[in-house]
Amino acid sequence: MAFRINFKKARAFILTVIIIGVSFGGGYYLGVQGFRANITKALQVSVSRQTPPNVSANMDLFWTVWQELNDKYYDKTKLDPNLMVYGAISGMVNSLGDPFTMFLPPSQNATVNEDLSGSFSGVGIQIGFDKTGTLTVESPLPGSPAEHAGVKAGDYIAHIKDAIKKIDVDTPGISLGDAVSDIRGPVGSTVTLTLVRPGVSTPIKVDLVRATLNVPSVSLTFVGDSGKIADLKINSFDAQTPTEWNKEVDQVVAKGGVKGIIVDLRNNPGGYLQDAVDLTSDFVKVGSVVVIEQDGNGNKLDYKTQNAGRLIGLPVVVLINGGSASASEIMTGALQDNIGAKTVGTKSFGKGTVQEPIDLAAGAGLHVTVAKWLTPNGTWVHGKGITPDYVLDNQTATEDAQLQKAVSLFGN
Repeated sequence: MAFRINFKKARAFILTVIIIGVSFGGGYYLGVQGFRANITKALQVSVSRQTPPNVSANMDLFWTVWQELNDKYYDKTKLDPNLMVYGAISGMVNSLGDPFTMFLPPSQNATVNEDLSGSFSGVGIQIGFDKTGTLTVESPLPGSPAEHAGVKAGDYIAHIKDAIKKIDVDTPGISLGDAVSDIRGPVGSTVTLTLVRPGVSTPIKVDLVRATLNVPSVSLTFVGDSGKIADLKINSFDAQTPTEWNKEVDQVVAKGGVKGIIVDLRNNPGGYLQDAVDLTSDFVKVGSVVVIEQDGNGNKLDYKTQNAGRLIGLPVVVLINGGSASASEIMTGALQDNIGAKTVGTKSFGKGTVQEPIDLAAGAGLHVTVAKWLTPNGTWVHGKGITPDYVLDNQTATEDAQLQKAVSLFGN
C-alpha cells in the first residue's frame, strides 16, 4: 500500500499537544520522510512603523511605549529589541484566545522542528489546554518517567519546579511554549510537577527524571483465546507512522484467519491529518470520506481515501480515552460513520481544529488555526469529544478491562 506525501500533509496538520522533551515537540509533526513544511514569510525586527492599509488599528501607542521603555527603563541590558518584538507578537497571537494558535520564537521553533524520528529526550508527557484553558496532561507515553511515576491523562498541572533551572511557577496564565520550556531539560535532570487529579482531594507531587525515550508509532499484538484478534496500537500519527503501519498490517494479512481488528488509539494525541486518512483507508472502500475540513468562510474540503484497503470486511473495535485527540478522533469518527465500528473506553479529548505551520524569517514560527474538521456525518467534536459505545474506566482495574471488553465484542 503506497502512502502519498503531498502538500495537504505539509499544510494541514492536526496540532493537539506537545511531547515534553529536550526537544520542544514530537507532537508537532512538521516533517515526514524528508518532506518539510516550509512556507516562508518575512519577519524583520526593524519593522516599518507604517500601519498596513487594511488595518484600522493605530500603532502610535505601540511605538510610544517602545520609545518610553528605551528612554526610561532603568536596566538597559534588558532592552533586547528581538525579544521585545517577539513578546509583542506573542501578545498579539495570544489575544485570539486560541491555545492552538501560537507564535514560536526561534529557540522554540527550532526544537519543534527536531526529533521527528520518534526518539527524543524528556519526561514523556503530552500536554495541552482543556476547554477552560487549564494546563492538562493529555497522556503519558508508554514506558516513560511520567508513566512510571503514575502521571495520568486528565491530570492538571498546577505547578512546575526545577531547582537547577531556578523555575518555581504556578501555571494559571502560562503559555504552552513557556510550560514546555519550563518542563523540558537535559537527560538526568529532575523537574517536579504538582498535579491536581479530578476526584482526588489533595494535590500530587511527582519528581520526574528526564530520560531518552524511544516510543514506536505503531505496534501489533494478537489477543483473544484463539489469538485471532489483531490489536493495532497507534501511539501517534507522526513521520514514522506510515512505514510502521504498513509493516504491522502486512503481518496481519500474512497471518490469515484473523477474525477482527482492535484499533487502540488510547493516549494518542494526534499528528498528521493525512496519516489518519491513509490509515483509515485500510478499512473502507476507495473514495470514502474520512474527514471534512471547513474554513472560516464555510467552504468545505472532503478528504477521501485513495488506497485499496487490506482490512476491509473485518469487524473493528476502537479503544479511546481522554488522551485520544485530534487525528485519533478523526480516525475514530471515520470508522464509526463509515463502517459502524464500536468504541470502548472513556470520552476522547475533543480537539476539532486544524493548524497550519508557517516558518518565518530568523528561525521563528507561527502556527495558525485555519479550519475546523468534521466527521463524515458532519459532527464537530471540539470541546465535546467522542463518547464510546461502551464507557469503561481503566484507572481502577488491575488488568486492561477496556481491552478485555473489546475482545469480548468479537465473541472470543
